[in-house]
Amino acid sequence: MNFTKEITPLLEALEEGNLILYPTETIWGIGCDATNPAAVAKLDALKKRKKGKNYILLLDSEAHLSEYIDYIPPKASNLIAYHTRPLTIVYDTPKNLPDSLLAEDGSIAIRVTLDPFCKALVNAFGKPIVSTSANISGKPYPKTFLDIEHVIKKGVASIAQHKQYEDNVAPPSVLVKVVDGEDLVFLRK
Repeated sequence: MNFTKEITPLLEALEEGNLILYPTETIWGIGCDATNPAAVAKLDALKKRKKGKNYILLLDSEAHLSEYIDYIPPKASNLIAYHTRPLTIVYDTPKNLPDSLLAEDGSIAIRVTLDPFCKALVNAFGKPIVSTSANISGKPYPKTFLDIEHVIKKGVASIAQHKQYEDNVAPPSVLVKVVDGEDLVFLRK
């Protein structure tokens, strides 16, 4: 599917360091350029989020992981290659990312997206995009576009038209953490 027309306004907002609202393979998310500390600060302000809570980054392929992770355990690569559900892995060796994205322990959560829309968006942008639920921190995440609070919609520069009228609720991603540099622990299945 060609999403060029739909993603163009989102790309412009990302390139200008602004926030976007877009559907992911799990829920509607607020996104920004993951390499831009000023954009991450805007995201923190909109969500009223405390520092030290990490975000999830979306990449379009495993090939780009080595640009942001110092060491990718073989078990993680195998899991990425064979998973069929959305999969988020928490890595303990991030690089080339603002400190404001990292958790208190210095880790970062990354999902190699399988969603065609997200894949096209990240690929066209050429950098990772932050993906966080479209809600004020501490409030329930919206299950559909219509559930997103007005303050969130007004706080972003561009809103995707894709999937605004769909109401299928997807389960959250599988969540895995790299432990001791090699092992994987499932935090959410």
